[in-house]
Amino acid sequence: MSIQGIIKKDKKTKKLINRINQGDIALICHKDLDELAAIALKESKVKCIINTEKTISGKYQNLGPSILLEAGIPIYETKDVYIFDLIAEGEIVEIDKNKLLLNNKPIADCYLLDNTKISELMKIALRNTEKELDKFIDNTLEYAKKEKEIILGYIDIPETQTRICGKHVLIVARGKDYKKDLKAIKMYISEIKPVLIGVDGGGDALLESGYIPDIIIGDMDSVSDKCLKITNEIIVHAYKNGKSPGLERINNLGLESTV
Repeated sequence: MSIQGIIKKDKKTKKLINRINQGDIALICHKDLDELAAIALKESKVKCIINTEKTISGKYQNLGPSILLEAGIPIYETKDVYIFDLIAEGEIVEIDKNKLLLNNKPIADCYLLDNTKISELMKIALRNTEKELDKFIDNTLEYAKKEKEIILGYIDIPETQTRICGKHVLIVARGKDYKKDLKAIKMYISEIKPVLIGVDGGGDALLESGYIPDIIIGDMDSVSDKCLKITNEIIVHAYKNGKSPGLERINNLGLESTV
């Protein structure tokens, strides 16, 4: 099978989604491709995926690859990470007989992740589930200890400009089936008019459904500039040491925010 198309690349899949077009080849670096990323790639109608990471590492069962294969989107893996620097976005590449070609010259080996391979990896992942769940529980308890000051209310939280007290609040994260969820509660939003809070890309989820977020909160790494510019209030996440990675982006856009 030979596949040819325009490369769109990003080491963060959620950033790539905003600029990929139908028929493009997506070059990603996404270990354990998750369901949400796969759905977004499927909806973008990409021609195929080239992943420089293990699409299924075997640590846990991730449904992303199965979603793409069901949609008829081939997934290729390559260990040659250097191709991110070698291929410029917008260049045309070809995949032929497990070779990635640029200007008709092979630049990397790549291998198709078919149904048989996915089934094998998912069986391995199933056997690892208990071990990974133990790690997840320990990790959750560790973070609960670190952040107990926030949980117990010992850290001052700045007041929002948006009035929340006494109102319904709808918090939207762009997770699995978010479109169906927003459609299902359309009447509730229309009648109750809750305060609409988008968590990063959740702001764009609201926009897609015809709503303007009252507040955007998060690291600002997956929400669009358009959404940030029309929302009423922006709250940027910061760490306990005061570092706020998303603040620079907000300042560059000339927008006001609360940290």
